[in-house]
Amino acid sequence: MEQLLPFLLFAFVASITPGPTNILVLSNASRFGLGAALPIVLGACFAAAAIVLLVGLGLGEALASHPVLQRAMAWAGIAWLSWLAWQIFRSEARSLDDPADPGARLGLAGAIGLQLVNPKVWMMALAVVGVFAGEGADKAARVVTLSLAFLLVSIPCMGVWALLGFGSARLWRSAAAQQRFNQAMALLLLASAWLSLVV
Repeated sequence: MEQLLPFLLFAFVASITPGPTNILVLSNASRFGLGAALPIVLGACFAAAAIVLLVGLGLGEALASHPVLQRAMAWAGIAWLSWLAWQIFRSEARSLDDPADPGARLGLAGAIGLQLVNPKVWMMALAVVGVFAGEGADKAARVVTLSLAFLLVSIPCMGVWALLGFGSARLWRSAAAQQRFNQAMALLLLASAWLSLVV
């Protein structure tokens, strides 16, 4: 596939640029550590690759013909991301030296669910299929290849966000600093969710 190199560049940019999932990975890695961020990274990456696959195998055409469904999915995603932002904003901050359990975590199922309602992921999948899959008898094989390539690119990209979050935790050792960081992440998540309406 002569389009593989341009696609890999596209997948890198789509995966590494800030978005709701990356912000959640950053926030969770900072608050709970790398171990807690790993299920989010894997769940989000596998779900995004699966969405590319489903869109390429025909779901994209169904979505394109139902703009009301697209809009409902976008609003559901924005509502859920707004709720997650509120949870992060009001979460109890603690010093990193405090061994107490810091609270609920997003986890694997939450990350998969997030991708299912994340408008950025669906728009990315529609773009991937529209630009890189082409037509013809071997389209399904190309879509499978693109999905796998996206998965292999997105895992290390989101891993970078987890490492950034884990590393930044050292800067926010006190409970007050952790609270400010949580609130900043919540506001970024909220902005990224609502900006998807104008993109």
